[in-house]
Amino acid sequence: MALTPVEAVACCLPLNREPLSQEAAERIVPMLKALADPVRLRLLSLVASHEGGEACVCDLNDAFELSQPTISHHLKVLHGAGLLEREKRGVWVYYRSSPSAMSSLAALISDTTT
Repeated sequence: MALTPVEAVACCLPLNREPLSQEAAERIVPMLKALADPVRLRLLSLVASHEGGEACVCDLNDAFELSQPTISHHLKVLHGAGLLEREKRGVWVYYRSSPSAMSSLAALISDTTT
């Protein structure tokens, strides 16, 4: 079974411990690519900092000059990369940041030598 991007990051901590193998780097790339887009990085920040730690698409639309389907697409990419969790309630989908993904990313880039 293939590792999710979050599991891949968690197994390769931190970057300064030892060089990443080609395989490990390829497993981690989807998560980092998802964050490399300015809209997705802002969306992750908006969701994570939203009151209660979760947000609906309807809460995020006004922060961007983008259509709701475009915002939903970016949220889907973040979810697919393991950065966001989602829950459908009625007609709306609510998103929250994944604590394990955030912890894994922080540990991946942490400097344990200081």
